[in-house]
Amino acid sequence: MVKIISRKSLGIQSVYDIGLKNIHNFLLEDNIIASNCFNKSHSTAYAYVTYQTAFLKANYPAEYMSALLTANSGDQDKMTRYLNNCEQTLDIKVEPPDINRSYVKFRPVIDPNRPKRLNILFGLSAIRNVGEAAIENILNAREEGGEFLSLADICQRVSLQSVNKRTLESLIQCGAFDNIDSNRRQLINDLEVIIPWSQSKAKEKAIGQGNLFDLFGDSKPEVGGFEATPKSPIVSDFSSQERLQFEQDLLGIYVSDHPLKNAERIAKMQKHDFKRLVEIDKPCKDVKIVVMLTEVKVVQTKKENKSMAILKLTDLAGSKLEAVVFPEAYEKNKDTLVGNAAVILVGKVSRKKDDDELQMIVDESISIDYDFVSKPVDLEIESKHLVLIELPINVATDDIQTQQLKTMLEEYSGDTLETKTPVYAIVRGENGYQLVQFGKQFWVQDPDGLVDRMTKLNFDIQVKEIE
Repeated sequence: MVKIISRKSLGIQSVYDIGLKNIHNFLLEDNIIASNCFNKSHSTAYAYVTYQTAFLKANYPAEYMSALLTANSGDQDKMTRYLNNCEQTLDIKVEPPDINRSYVKFRPVIDPNRPKRLNILFGLSAIRNVGEAAIENILNAREEGGEFLSLADICQRVSLQSVNKRTLESLIQCGAFDNIDSNRRQLINDLEVIIPWSQSKAKEKAIGQGNLFDLFGDSKPEVGGFEATPKSPIVSDFSSQERLQFEQDLLGIYVSDHPLKNAERIAKMQKHDFKRLVEIDKPCKDVKIVVMLTEVKVVQTKKENKSMAILKLTDLAGSKLEAVVFPEAYEKNKDTLVGNAAVILVGKVSRKKDDDELQMIVDESISIDYDFVSKPVDLEIESKHLVLIELPINVATDDIQTQQLKTMLEEYSGDTLETKTPVYAIVRGENGYQLVQFGKQFWVQDPDGLVDRMTKLNFDIQVKEIE
């Protein structure tokens, strides 16, 4: 602090904030610096900006958060925090990018299920590998010709030099094409045949070689006609874990879902009493958490040359924590300590020796048992049984087969006043499982009849007793 010996008025003068770290200093006469001389005009300006910010967030939350997400789209930690703020505090859903609806920036859109509420639509500029030239080209093509109808349609209407294969792959993998075709793996495979086909059509058009349909002003490809677009062999979609990992890699956050949502649901069903990381603010013993292992670093001890692990953890709310697994615990639990795995960790939380930060000492790592089914803790169920259906991922994502399943469940739902049996499905992908709980409108009164009928249709279904 600099002591001011005397002071006199100089009339109206410019005030300069010279920007020293962590403190405001102002230049007075004869190059004397007045430290902490925080004048009223300066503080009033800050207060006014604070008021404006608070007013916008309180009265225009979707618009305000859209601007905030756009301004911080390159900061993963802030994006995660703001996304959680939208969904958990403000009740605003953040939708994945959409090739037919998204613009450069994040923007508010009407929620189709709640017309009086606004969602936030992901901006194209926040997708990795999608540059400004590609976005401009896509938006111009959409403005001129309307919504894109298919992958082939967009490949014919944009410049494949600006919107190259890598850009299209990124758009597909992050979910921007889901409203056109939700099978992301199929679209990725289709690129291999559609891009050369589109380039060939562009060359023909450039040199004036049209076809019979061009004479009538209809050069759009029609599936099943003479100008049917090429298509690769039908394949099943990526697993839910793969889809979410693509979103994490390309958007920096999980948007359509979060792998820990299902993990926490299973942990509750298994009656694990766990905490969120934000609830842990001091050292404690016998703590249990459901987290994702964002980084697993295996190191060797100096004395005994044994393996141990240093973990970086994150939970559903985006909170982070470091954890240590010492050799004895690592040897017992190493099979579950895999990068990007959702696990239940048991241990204690203490402070690091070199600073005041918290870290967890892991005693046990429990893998999420997606095959386990018990009575959900958040539902009042009078029935002592439940119906469990096993579905391959290609069946669960097939519109025709899922509609058939829903129709059968509705037929067996019976009288709404009678006791019903809850229905669950285990969706099996290539790299894991996902437990899906059907809504109460699909619970059934005749589970045995449903099992008999669906077994004849080759569904893997059974009635299990609730423990």
